Amino acid sequence: MKILVVDDDDIARAMVRKILMKENHEVVLARDGEEALNILHHSDIRVVISDWNMPKMDGVQLCQRIREATSLSYIYVILVTSRSTKDEMLVGLWTGADDYITKPFDPMELMLRVRNAQRIVSLEVAAVTIFCLAKLAESKDGETGQHLERIRGYSKLLAAQIMTDEMIARQLPACFPELIHQTSPLHDIGKVGIPDSILLKPGSLNDEEWTVMKRHTEIGAETLDAALRTHPSAEFLRIARDIAWGHHERWDGSGYPRGLKGQDIPWAARIVALADVYDALTTRRVYKAAMPHEVARGIILQGTSNHFDPRVVQAFLATEGEFLALQQSRAEPSVQHETAQDPQAEVDVVAIG
Repeated sequence: MKILVVDDDDIARAMVRKILMKENHEVVLARDGEEALNILHHSDIRVVISDWNMPKMDGVQLCQRIREATSLSYIYVILVTSRSTKDEMLVGLWTGADDYITKPFDPMELMLRVRNAQRIVSLEVAAVTIFCLAKLAESKDGETGQHLERIRGYSKLLAAQIMTDEMIARQLPACFPELIHQTSPLHDIGKVGIPDSILLKPGSLNDEEWTVMKRHTEIGAETLDAALRTHPSAEFLRIARDIAWGHHERWDGSGYPRGLKGQDIPWAARIVALADVYDALTTRRVYKAAMPHEVARGIILQGTSNHFDPRVVQAFLATEGEFLALQQSRAEPSVQHETAQDPQAEVDVVAIG
């Protein structure tokens, strides 16, 4: 990560630079706030470590200028100061500083605070990446923005309910519901590799087209897995890959692409599988009418232990009211619900996407 260190003391600047370079960061130096602003205008700096007391423009004034500026990316600011009173710290935080460290500081403390900054910056990058990729798949599929919002909302409701089971919660990261909320919009990213003639075809697909359509799970997983190999510590990419690869697997092993069964299906994929089917059933598609909640509920219950993990179905029932409220609040304005003449036939078609 590229970090800007701002201090009018040559020795202090050199010391901070040495600490940061041990962590393999790229370090840029400035002697005061004015020089720092000039650097920020011309460099991709995501973290600024600034002394408070400097000539021309001090650290607090620099922080104010950073927050006033229009930037496409958030800049994380750490103030370094000998001031330690509560009122002085409040002034620094009020002007937009994200963190502060008091002189004299321990090198390990500085490194840990920079790592915290790196995590915050990485979250922004992850969120932007996920949104852009999801919008790409969405535009290819002809869906609206509400589709992504519904999927992530349903998935987070299910994940949060699943986490109330202590045995399950111990298997998953504490932030699992938020990870699901972030990554579930990428479930169909592989559809960018499916020809429009198949993806947007009204009516049923023939066997050959069906085989091509099912490839979207593998295309998405391969794309995200390549990114994961480059950034193996990015947990959101691991969750996104599992979802893309596994959200059409079925609890009884009859799904695709790998025919995974039961516990072999990742939790994230099991959750998004139900969320995706519910959304597909309750919204109009090029090949089907929208179903009312009650019909979709019945189909999901019929899928217990064959299509869906029974515990995910129980989570759905426990959050059913919230599902319905979200579905209604994010409904497509032009859609009027229509009951399908053959619900079971339609759910088989829904399994495509």
